[in-house]
Amino acid sequence: MHRTPEPELMLDPDQARAYAEADFEAPHSRFVELFREAFPGLAVSGPVLDLGCGPGDISMRFARAFPEANVDGVDGAPAMLAEGERLLAGSGLEGRVRLVQACLPADAPPRERYRGVISNSLLHHLHEPAVLWDAVAHYTEPGGFVFIMDLMRPDSRASAEAMVAQYAADEPPVLQRDFFHSLLAAFRVDEVREQLDRASLAGLDVRAVSDRHLVVSGLMRAG
Repeated sequence: MHRTPEPELMLDPDQARAYAEADFEAPHSRFVELFREAFPGLAVSGPVLDLGCGPGDISMRFARAFPEANVDGVDGAPAMLAEGERLLAGSGLEGRVRLVQACLPADAPPRERYRGVISNSLLHHLHEPAVLWDAVAHYTEPGGFVFIMDLMRPDSRASAEAMVAQYAADEPPVLQRDFFHSLLAAFRVDEVREQLDRASLAGLDVRAVSDRHLVVSGLMRAG
């Protein structure tokens, strides 16, 4: 099945609210667990960049998991960031998490370099995947960590429909629709490897971690 791109930004306030209120406990907790598995024993501290942070749930979870880290979450959708600010208020993380509107590649995040770059479910939104990999190469300091998790395109539309029925049956219709379109827009492991080769990031590892998710992880080469 060929890839079918979807809109890059989620600009609808109702759509953003649905995402902010959705129960992503299992996949977002898994994001942190998989990070720990990829970097066992790594002392995470200092500035971390979360690309395509949406309403900031991953940014906040990562900050809670690693108390020495400060997370800059960037996203191009004002509606998503507005929901994120609502969730961040009163969380106790206001001093370590900031959410910033920035649309790559035109806009830059707050810092020139970061100790590490993370991202969840941004890649499949991009019409040009090189935008993500160029940002990873530019903003991760030498020796810094990279951890990117995203959906993985199934073999057919029927398989995508079955995944929606299996994993999103209890979600609102807008989330079911978006999940289906996101599966169709996602990349496969071999395609991501080709993207990394073109971006001179072949040292990063790519692997499937479920029937619908893949992870890119590793340390940036020094020098």
